[in-house]
Amino acid sequence: MQGSHVGARMRRAVLGSAALAALVFFAIAGTAFAHPKGPAPVEIVSQGTPPAEIPPGTTYFSTIQAAVNASTPGTFILVEPGIYREEVKVVEPHHDIYIRGMNRNTVILDGEGINTPGGANGIEIYKTNNVWVENLTVRNFNREGINGGGGNEIWWNGGSGSNKVQAKGWYGSYLTAYDTTLNGGYGIFTNNEEIGEWDHVYSSGFNDSGLYIGACQECKAHVTDATIVNNAVGYSGSNSGGELTIEDSVFAHNSDGIVPNSENPGDGPPPQNGKCHKHNNVPTRVVPEFPTTSIERCTIIRHNLITENSNLTVPANGSTIAAPYGAGVQLPGDYADAVEENTITNNPTNGIMAFEYPNPFPQQADTLFFQLAGNKLANNTFSGNGYAGGKYAGAIFMQGGIFAPPGKANAKSLNDCAIGNAYSAGEKSYPVGLEATWNCSNPTTPNPNNGLEAIYYLLENQAISEHERTPEPQPAPGPQETMPNPCEGVPVNPLCK
Repeated sequence: MQGSHVGARMRRAVLGSAALAALVFFAIAGTAFAHPKGPAPVEIVSQGTPPAEIPPGTTYFSTIQAAVNASTPGTFILVEPGIYREEVKVVEPHHDIYIRGMNRNTVILDGEGINTPGGANGIEIYKTNNVWVENLTVRNFNREGINGGGGNEIWWNGGSGSNKVQAKGWYGSYLTAYDTTLNGGYGIFTNNEEIGEWDHVYSSGFNDSGLYIGACQECKAHVTDATIVNNAVGYSGSNSGGELTIEDSVFAHNSDGIVPNSENPGDGPPPQNGKCHKHNNVPTRVVPEFPTTSIERCTIIRHNLITENSNLTVPANGSTIAAPYGAGVQLPGDYADAVEENTITNNPTNGIMAFEYPNPFPQQADTLFFQLAGNKLANNTFSGNGYAGGKYAGAIFMQGGIFAPPGKANAKSLNDCAIGNAYSAGEKSYPVGLEATWNCSNPTTPNPNNGLEAIYYLLENQAISEHERTPEPQPAPGPQETMPNPCEGVPVNPLCK
């Protein structure tokens, strides 16, 4: 099923207080910048001939990169329909700008699937603040080989590999990113940044993930109305937490659906931690511990449709191929995340698969022993999950308590809990008694230790991902919803009269 025909997004008329606060925050963040010299400059990118009369404050360019290079804070870069065969990079001193297509489906940046030395990226925003990318399509910018560099269609890069946040303000709306080869890496991607939002986005065909938010322990991030299909992983988020909400979106036909995770050494500092960090007091310990199930969680996955994540025809790289396949939501070494009020259906291994995660594994000198602790699985609706079989296949599988960190007498995958989930007939969850012993009404819960057989179950599903995958190009999407009024907020110019 192609992304344009995936079922309608789930809506909520009544939002909780956290959602309202997020909406207020992003409404403020999305306000257009006032230009110090009067109306904001407008730069028009066109493949045609500019008009004979060009009004003051408007400039024409033939490439997006040339317009970016000429931009000042507050500039609107409006891109006319056409196929643009260029890489675009935004760096300081260019910040606080809008790159906006006039039609999401006909303004296209095309990498043409060429495997160039070092790989190619479509749009990269590097260590610069407050850049909007809106209402366009980026396709087929490839890695140099399955695991090489490049391959990012739209990338807000706050300093990859630096282990620190070095930029803020990433905003994407009405975006399509897709790859129809085997070497696309990430669709819509941010790392080492905080404060951002994606809405009305589509991503498919990537050998890593369709959406990625990483390397921000206090992300202040919001994702809504995303359609993410036909990727190795739908959403991935290494070491990203704090205020981070993914809601009202569709994750379907990926190998795995939504996978926030702790990771070592990539996209540091670890771990992934969804606990609310008061006053930006981000924990620095590698392995946090929570004394109770009653903690405040700010990383929230809710109101999503997560279905049929069983696709082994999608490409995978060295990282994603090693993940157990077939889970709607996968929580490897996660801390204090809330997964609530989602519809999770027809995923072959588990609706939710959560486990402790020594990484790297098998154990090495630099392995970090990420536990599974403080997570809450609440009020989700499950049906048809676990049909592939296996001892722990079903709605929820939760494992932890085998691998003790160095210096610890016992493993502490403690105070995870489940409550109010609805299951279809015959659909099981593990450990047995999940909604009793591990009920969120209990002030504390024990390790969900299913023994070594639970580890074997994970390794079996990893082996399926590695050995039963038959990669092939994924289909291009059909037309997606375009921005209703791309002239909104833009000064008068030849395109916006």
